[in-house]
Amino acid sequence: MTDWKAAGKAKAESVLNLIPKEWRLEKIPSAEEQRDVTGPYIQQFLSKEEIAITETDAVGIVKQTTSGAWSAVEVAKAFCHRAALAHQLVNCLHEIFFDAAIQDAERADKYFKQNGKPIGPLHGLPVSLKDQFHVKGVETHMGYVGWLGTFQGKKGTGKEKVFESEMVKELRSLGATLYCKTSVPHTLMCGETVNNIIGYTYNPTNRLLATGGSSGGEGALIRLGGSPIGFGTDIGGSIRIPAAFNGLYGIRPSTGRLPYEGMANSMDGQNSILSVVGPLATTPDALKLIMQGLLSTQPWLHDPLVNEIPWRDDAELAIIDPLRRVNHQLAFAVMRHDGTCTPHPPVARAVDMVVKVAQKLGHKVLEWKPPIPHARLTDICNTIWSFDGGADCNKDFALSGEEPAPQCLVHTAPQANASDIMAANIAQREAKKDYMEYWNSTTEHTGTGRPVDSIICPLAPYAAARPGKYTYYGYSVWVNVLDYTSVVVPVTKVDKGVDPSMQGFKPVSEVDKVTMETYDPEVYNGAHVSVQLVGRRLQEEKMIGLAKYFGEALHA
Repeated sequence: MTDWKAAGKAKAESVLNLIPKEWRLEKIPSAEEQRDVTGPYIQQFLSKEEIAITETDAVGIVKQTTSGAWSAVEVAKAFCHRAALAHQLVNCLHEIFFDAAIQDAERADKYFKQNGKPIGPLHGLPVSLKDQFHVKGVETHMGYVGWLGTFQGKKGTGKEKVFESEMVKELRSLGATLYCKTSVPHTLMCGETVNNIIGYTYNPTNRLLATGGSSGGEGALIRLGGSPIGFGTDIGGSIRIPAAFNGLYGIRPSTGRLPYEGMANSMDGQNSILSVVGPLATTPDALKLIMQGLLSTQPWLHDPLVNEIPWRDDAELAIIDPLRRVNHQLAFAVMRHDGTCTPHPPVARAVDMVVKVAQKLGHKVLEWKPPIPHARLTDICNTIWSFDGGADCNKDFALSGEEPAPQCLVHTAPQANASDIMAANIAQREAKKDYMEYWNSTTEHTGTGRPVDSIICPLAPYAAARPGKYTYYGYSVWVNVLDYTSVVVPVTKVDKGVDPSMQGFKPVSEVDKVTMETYDPEVYNGAHVSVQLVGRRLQEEKMIGLAKYFGEALHA
């Protein structure tokens, strides 16, 4: 075994060894034996009390913890147990710090007892973190073997296991309990989660499929009930993809809304398409709770890239308050096909379901036909992602000599020069302007006196990618190029009796052909199917309101 393989294996085993013996599973069934390990399967290893706690959403949990009905310790222990089970089933954790979490929870309980009030609005709420967050006493390796025992690949910085990301400090100040960090693909540039330490993170609802990436560990953990809410990041779909593949709500905020300061990253310093941080959860109310809490800490005072925009109740109430909607009619657009790649039958059905719900609720739905080809947006994205010719990621692979996973979207090429970067930035700005004016032009057709409120569209051409077959990113990356706000809404599940393969399919491109060939109703049966609702820049409150509005209507 080569040194990097041995180092990766040793790290993975060290994390497993942190799980108490009484929480260890004797046997992990194969995907063929047990495709779905959520629900009843994982529940068999938990007590009734643990099930009750871990199947309560984040809002329900803080109602109990901030009133003293549940102690922070009992909540922390329940989620630590379930997270340990989840990791053994699908490889979703990079770091476990359960002992530190329980100590923090004990301090929270002591504070509540002494002061008769909670530390803050997230008192006792377990929050999981993607392995880009730095947490005191905990390693950050981001899937790179060469980062083990270092600070972002560098030794002797004085920051190792001491430095904390800005949002970590803010979550602690609000009373949250931090207890684990979740798996990512090395490079972060992948719609699947794979690295040389934990291997592959599978979709817990259907282990023949991917959990998504790059916040794939978050998606898997939350779906298995090992976390009520967690944070991912998104430079090309990395919050939305795992949310969609796992039937969760997730929001990709626009840049400058939530603090990224002090987080590890790939290609740091590439500022044309910034990675953003945002939450994934089981309910839209949970997204609101944690965003509202974070914004109450005034993160713009500690992160120079955060805009001074407190939570805006009015924008959300305009959506969810039925009286307000009478005077503020809504209208939507639908994009069923982006001109390059055809969605699989279950995804097309989910889009139609959301359109029908919108129409049933009395809203006009227009066909979205922008004059800017989405292929142009994808090309801009690829150009920007390739500015450094893979140098940053290759440097981190070279630290250990490890082999990159073939799925990662990092390719060695000549680096762009300043003129190339300027040209790409101009092309991006012009695309933003063209798209903006097309969106404005829909005012003429909505009947509301305003442009459409959001676009209903696929987040990916599949319910979830098959391992090694994430063929097309166009449905997610256009949102990043334009810096729009986007929220994922779970809609349905694949039903092999309702979603047969397309007969007489005629592809419009090679990627269209290859993507459709990955669809097999038998393989996909039971997988979650979601859509994304895309809003304009910095419309986070509005989009969370729309997620709640559509979610309640779809699952009434």
